[in-house]
Amino acid sequence: MPRYALKLEYDGRPFSGWQRQADRPSVQGAVEAALARLERDLPSIAAAGRTDAGVHALGQVAHCDMAKDWDPFRLSEALNHHLKPHPVAVVACAAVSDDFHARFSAQERRYLFRLVSRRAPLVHDKGQIWRVGHPLALAPMQEAARHLLGRHDFTTFRASLCQAASPVKTLDALDIEELDYPGGREFRFHVRARSFLHNQVRSFVGTLERVGAGAWAPEDVKAALEACDRAACGPVCPPDGLYLAAARYDPSPFDT
Repeated sequence: MPRYALKLEYDGRPFSGWQRQADRPSVQGAVEAALARLERDLPSIAAAGRTDAGVHALGQVAHCDMAKDWDPFRLSEALNHHLKPHPVAVVACAAVSDDFHARFSAQERRYLFRLVSRRAPLVHDKGQIWRVGHPLALAPMQEAARHLLGRHDFTTFRASLCQAASPVKTLDALDIEELDYPGGREFRFHVRARSFLHNQVRSFVGTLERVGAGAWAPEDVKAALEACDRAACGPVCPPDGLYLAAARYDPSPFDT
């Protein structure tokens, strides 16, 4: 069966997450329903990351097996037609080898978290950004983030229901930038690793926000990490501002 890689964007708000569920809407379910309009009885699809309820994507990657050969452009056009009215779009499609796997072939995942500090409620970006009503300081958050880089036991920043075999992961980057935002300031967290634990990024951001607000010192994040205790974690922030930004493969299926 010919295999295709799909690069997907989606708004996570209407969905219970990526993974198909019997009684709740999911991104996987929406894409598989669109595929079923083209060909029946196809195998289930797999994705680079199983995003949680309310989490968005700019560059989720999935793969699907089709019964017939499709021109990738025509396949993406047909899927986008049948995905309506769901807030999901196929932004790129490519034929790949049979051994390509969206999850297991991925060498890196990149996440973006958007956080805005302003008193006024969000209007146009509501549900897309986490808003806090107090000022945040960039430099202490950057200092605290450096303690998290490298290979560590991330039990503190791991959800209690996480199914990963080990809490030990290598965090390759956690960069924070500050930008202008109408009526306030925006902070963007760029996080990069081969793989992540459940709720790891949201645990990072929720903890670092406490540093930016002055409630924690940067050294407190180091102590929390070394505690290897979920109780030592700061608040877990909401999913509103979290985006699966990209998955990296070598070679990339979407290089032209």
